[in-house]
Amino acid sequence: MVSHFNRLVIPISITRPGPGDRLRDISLIGGLLLWLVYTRVYWALHVGHWVLPPCPFFYLTGHPCPFCGGTRAFAYMWQGDMTDAVRLYPLGPALFAGSVVGVVGLAAGMVTGRSWSLNLSSRQWRLVTIWIVVLLALSWALKVFVLGN
Repeated sequence: MVSHFNRLVIPISITRPGPGDRLRDISLIGGLLLWLVYTRVYWALHVGHWVLPPCPFFYLTGHPCPFCGGTRAFAYMWQGDMTDAVRLYPLGPALFAGSVVGVVGLAAGMVTGRSWSLNLSSRQWRLVTIWIVVLLALSWALKVFVLGN
């Protein structure tokens, strides 16, 4: 009898990048760096009213969307204030850590001439999508019904 647990398959590969892979990596690291820099200086920009406009969903409905509070959560994470970050956006600290790890991993790949690729089956992609939707829904429910900001 062959057990599925005997065989561990890691769906991430590190290979030499093609032209499309390199452009993807540059775009990802550029976007993540811009976002991290913006959230790092958010409070200074906020004082001068130079921040991005408020969430259109919140503006129209008066209720936060599943992403409301993310910018401020990242800004609080830069200050080391995890309590306020979680209060504003429960997924904020995890997304902040993932962004930092993503920048470091992409930068290491660019320096070494390698690229990260996910090799997931369609079933695995569906499961990842379901997990993301469930996490967003739980985060939003916590924000709306428990944390009440």
